[in-house]
Amino acid sequence: MVSKKTPSRFQPGTRSYTMSRIRGTETSIERQVRSYLFSRGLRFRKNDKRYPGHPDVVLPKWRAMVFVNGCFWHMHQGCAKFSLPKSNVEYWTTKLTRNRLRDQEQGEKLKAMGWRVFTVWECQLDTRHAEETLKKLYEAITADGRPNEGVKDEQIERQRTRG
Repeated sequence: MVSKKTPSRFQPGTRSYTMSRIRGTETSIERQVRSYLFSRGLRFRKNDKRYPGHPDVVLPKWRAMVFVNGCFWHMHQGCAKFSLPKSNVEYWTTKLTRNRLRDQEQGEKLKAMGWRVFTVWECQLDTRHAEETLKKLYEAITADGRPNEGVKDEQIERQRTRG
């Protein structure tokens, strides 16, 4: 039986280079979300390493955190942008499942710390859905209309260490 190997979309040696260019921060979808929130008057910190999962956007005034997830890397189920690679299936299944479980655990930890956690998916930021998605995100963050005006970062940090 002759093995049929599917041709690669990449020339030999370019896959490694291409994969090395993928970044975990400052992605175009993160910048899109931050730009929208900033234009609506929200001020935030980005990729704050003090919190589980290093949220992409931290809004202490609103006790809210936003994760902007790529559909492939975070295994967005039911999304057209997510499909398991056909080669090295065991490796990718393990890696992506681990990413997804870690995301869930970190979200639970943040909620236990009193934060509201929002996730925006890459597919929700395509040209057809971006405006609606970002508007809903803004409304969800500011829903109660009462920011935590008096809470400073040091107070948040102390609350976290006590609890």
